[in-house]
Amino acid sequence: MSDPQVVARLRAAGCVWAEDEAALLVEAASSVDHLERMLARRVAGEPLETVLGWVGFLGRRLVVAPGVFVPRRRTELLARLAAARTASAPAADGTPVVVEMCCGVAPVAACLDASRAEVHACDLDETALACAASNAPHAALHLGDLYDALPAGLAGGVAVLAANAPYVPTGRLAAMPAEARDHEPRTALDGGPDGVDLHRRLARDAPHWLAPGGVLLIETSPAQSGLTAVAMAAAGLTTYVETDAEVGGCVAVGVRPGDGVSR
Repeated sequence: MSDPQVVARLRAAGCVWAEDEAALLVEAASSVDHLERMLARRVAGEPLETVLGWVGFLGRRLVVAPGVFVPRRRTELLARLAAARTASAPAADGTPVVVEMCCGVAPVAACLDASRAEVHACDLDETALACAASNAPHAALHLGDLYDALPAGLAGGVAVLAANAPYVPTGRLAAMPAEARDHEPRTALDGGPDGVDLHRRLARDAPHWLAPGGVLLIETSPAQSGLTAVAMAAAGLTTYVETDAEVGGCVAVGVRPGDGVSR
């Protein structure tokens, strides 16, 4: 099958970047039959990233699998902020503890320097955690619901807690692109009636887990950042919002009062 044929089939299926996708599929194919199988999956609406088995993220190729939440470029802001905070975080033994909550395939943990932090990541999805094990082999992985997944010994000692928890309001799920709506887990998309149900849960219990001066980073949207910030402030955190127009990122930041991390 020639590249123009692949482009034509992708374009007919409505793929906006048909030429770019065709090049990636042709490069990844080990045979004509393999290319045909991948092409059929993509034409049927499966995300290109899960067809290929990877997604580009901050210069890396992260492993993804069918049925997992695929990291978006906007989450690069969350990862960059987590890495910067980790580099400046104080720790009694010189090794700050960093947690990626609702980690999915662990894009944040994958970008952290294992020699400079004790990294943990947790999620409810076993398939996503299997991908996380490949993407962040240096991280301790935990299966469970939010803080329930974490070892009790981390309480009061976390320097950086980063989360890309779902923030799509339930009523807007039907308007999402079919690639996300039909191929990613609802638990990774549905943020409740106003989109910040999990943000409130994360903020409410964060002071118990954060070290003095520790920081909570939650990806949100510009429209909902106020609600996320209010939840953080209600928990006693000093709060502000970081944005990056280039990648479309928006992160609410909450700092536990105390010596250490500051804006």
